[in-house]
Amino acid sequence: MSRVIILLLDGVGCGELPDADYYGDEGSNTLANVAKAVGRLNLPHLARLGLGNIIPIPGVRPARRPEACCGRMAESSAGKDSTTGHWELAGLVTSTPFPVFPRGFPADFIARFEKAIGRKTIGNISASGTEVIKRLGEKHLHTGKPIVYTSADSVFQIACHVDVVPLDELYHMCRTARAMLKGKLRIGRVIARPFSGGPGEFTRTADRRDFSCQPPGPTLLDQVKKAGLPVVGIGKVDDLFAHRGFTETHHSVNNRACLKLLLKSMRKASTGLIFTGLAQFDTDWGHRNDPSAFAAGLRQLDDFLPHILNRLRQNDLLFVTADHGNDPTTPSTDHSREYVPLLALGPEFGTGVDLGTRPTFADLGQTAAEFLKVKPTRDGTSFLKEIEA
Repeated sequence: MSRVIILLLDGVGCGELPDADYYGDEGSNTLANVAKAVGRLNLPHLARLGLGNIIPIPGVRPARRPEACCGRMAESSAGKDSTTGHWELAGLVTSTPFPVFPRGFPADFIARFEKAIGRKTIGNISASGTEVIKRLGEKHLHTGKPIVYTSADSVFQIACHVDVVPLDELYHMCRTARAMLKGKLRIGRVIARPFSGGPGEFTRTADRRDFSCQPPGPTLLDQVKKAGLPVVGIGKVDDLFAHRGFTETHHSVNNRACLKLLLKSMRKASTGLIFTGLAQFDTDWGHRNDPSAFAAGLRQLDDFLPHILNRLRQNDLLFVTADHGNDPTTPSTDHSREYVPLLALGPEFGTGVDLGTRPTFADLGQTAAEFLKVKPTRDGTSFLKEIEA
């Protein structure tokens, strides 16, 4: 009757990795830099668990006796994408990076895509999502041509106004692109980016959907499901695993909604895996370079945390972690190549154990697999014995 709960703070990194310069991410440290930007962070519950014991964070003092086991994890996968980060946490390291297209996608592919969807497109540039609809949104309204763009990540994004292209048609375009993007064009994700409003007031809606490629091997989710245990996905984690390995999903891109869904799932599921992702840190605040909102989101999480801790059962193991960084204080609006925090706790486990620097996110997945007594994941080394009381 063991149960694992993964609470993933999307984009909440804790310091540049040794190879960050290769990715243009020197100086990135999402947690520490957000704290400096707003003066200090006030996160008493995360501090009590030991967040301030992982790295120095202004306002978050190291705990004398952390209530969780604390450490940080390095990404061993090539890249800094949400897809590779999630897969690695679930025990699957990606050795070959997904391709990126900083100068746009090949003209012959765009021509084939346009023929397949029956519409011409505009854009095909690398740009911030909010900026691209400011620049091309009015032209899209007049012509009906979808806006195609990418970023430093391995993504093919399609932005359409909800009054010009119905959501079902936009999703169909994304599925079409997903099926066509293979071989050397096998990117990590195709993303639907619907927006509303008028010129000068365009706003992206909450109906974003990610169309990821299939994981190339079994993940923790697959192993838990195969063992006949529940696997609940909350947030947009269902998209990032191409909807594979779940027995139940609740899709949302709102942090507070996801936290409430987590509590509901904790009351319902007595065993198995509950995987919850809080996407707003990444999508709404990291990519938008908004450290004030990022800090407010962290405080919202910290205020909510006691509700989660009070519902932990005797056989629970809770992980608090992230999938990459997204430092809102740097000029970049893209993900950052960073370590991620690792807090592990549960009533049956020790406290204050220093887990050090784990060489891969996959150590978390392997630990979860051992705790749940399911088939081991392909990658990673379990630290279950280190945290046992």
